[in-house]
Amino acid sequence: MDNKDSEAEIHPLKTEDVKAQENHEHYVERRIVKSSGLSRLSRWRTAAFFISLFLCLIIVFAFSFIIPCPERPVSERTWFQYYNNAVPYPFLAMDDVNEDKVQDVLFAFKSSSGSSRFNVSCLDEGLPSPCAFVAAVSGTNGSVLWESPAAEDLQWLQCGMQQLGCLAVEKPLFLTALSLHTGEVLWRQSRDFGANYTVLTPLSVIPDVDNDEVQDLIIFITKEGQVKVSIHSGKTGQQIGSVGSLWVDGIARYVRLQLRSSSYFLFYTENSLYAYSLEDLCSTVVGVEVKHLNFQPDSHWVKHIDHATHRLSLPRFENIHYLAKVPGHSRDNILVVDSEMATLINTKDLRTVWTLNVSRLLSEPLLGYYKPDAHVIVLESDIGPNRKKVMIVESESGAVQWELKLNSGPGSPGPATLSTADHRSAFLLWGDYQEPGNETRHRAPLRKLYLFHPSYTTVLLELRNSTDHIIAFTAALFERSRHACYVLLRGPRPREGPGPVSLMKRNLKEDVAVSRVIWLRPTGDEEQYVRDRLYRMRFQSRD
Repeated sequence: MDNKDSEAEIHPLKTEDVKAQENHEHYVERRIVKSSGLSRLSRWRTAAFFISLFLCLIIVFAFSFIIPCPERPVSERTWFQYYNNAVPYPFLAMDDVNEDKVQDVLFAFKSSSGSSRFNVSCLDEGLPSPCAFVAAVSGTNGSVLWESPAAEDLQWLQCGMQQLGCLAVEKPLFLTALSLHTGEVLWRQSRDFGANYTVLTPLSVIPDVDNDEVQDLIIFITKEGQVKVSIHSGKTGQQIGSVGSLWVDGIARYVRLQLRSSSYFLFYTENSLYAYSLEDLCSTVVGVEVKHLNFQPDSHWVKHIDHATHRLSLPRFENIHYLAKVPGHSRDNILVVDSEMATLINTKDLRTVWTLNVSRLLSEPLLGYYKPDAHVIVLESDIGPNRKKVMIVESESGAVQWELKLNSGPGSPGPATLSTADHRSAFLLWGDYQEPGNETRHRAPLRKLYLFHPSYTTVLLELRNSTDHIIAFTAALFERSRHACYVLLRGPRPREGPGPVSLMKRNLKEDVAVSRVIWLRPTGDEEQYVRDRLYRMRFQSRD
């Protein structure tokens, strides 16, 4: 110990160096250990990165080359479907039958047999020949998807009814439900109401009454100043409960109106309006307990409905022609059209919003958009022999935004609208435009199809003319927000007997590209410039 102390006294810095060296050795050792751990961790991170990258590359490779992407159907711009020795019915419906996200066309015709592809006949369903066939045609290429003998003679066809598919109505009353996707007959039911009755259309689907998880059907029959009401199961077609009767003062028609959580059926005759809530029809008239459906009648409407007669207290109308729903800010309003004027009724307080003088309407009121997102009503009124006036009326104020006079013969198709990407509508009109000072009244008006868009208020495009008798006409977007087309069903009139029937789909832009530009008032634009602008017009689906 003395030697160590003496050494420390003689060389004091040497001892500190030794301690520093020892501390440095320990620090280097710890650093090496720590570096070794970090190195192992870094290697794991690197391995995880490359493994993740490898998995990502495998997934990209699989989706790019191994797993096939769903092919988008290529829609033909124009297609035709022909039938011989047939008589078409004036019904056209659009729905996605084969679930390829393209709208297909459903129509009906009377014939002894269908097309050669399916080789089906009336006898296959126990029907006399000839009978009514319902057919579904592919919207992409016009091929027939299915054909089904549905009735002996068709009074009404309605498709796209959610869980019910298609419903065919014949007289005497037979209801036939068809599968939308296969055309298979799901059920048939019949009712005997005697003679001289009429089924009120369109048919209405109501919430599930019999708790079988399928929506049900309410049917109205008018006969001798009565409206008979019956409810049928959407699953089997069997009647639920009994048949009720509503007393009206003439031949009735009806419109269904949805007011928040309440649903009303408005029956109208020439001079009167009657209102029944769905709760009244189900519980009181038919005798079915439906409290589980949570109906809540509108309190304001209850005050304006006579409890004994169910008349709706509104201004007096003379010779009502049409009753139509017009969208408002929060709920639908009512448009009443009689022999002299059109009147919009606010359904919140049942007060008149506006009136407009019109003559006899030639077609049902049609909705569209003249200004962005502002509803308008298209009215076609009779103004003389073979003459009509088309008016586009703003729904909020009743102001006429645009009007046009056309020659028009009997049997001319009604108008159609297609929503465009600028939140307005393209209007398709049938008639025969004659330039001022060049009218030729002596000849029968031609059937010409015109396109009008509010971006060019002084321009009409003449798309096509047709000499064949047009049974039905409609326009639609066959794919979401694209492929705007119109469909024509042509063939002989019922009194003419069987003959050739044709169904045609045509892309609207194909006709716009070769259309004739008609100037309602001269402007500085060139015809080809206007044609090109409207050809590039985009369409947009509205849900």
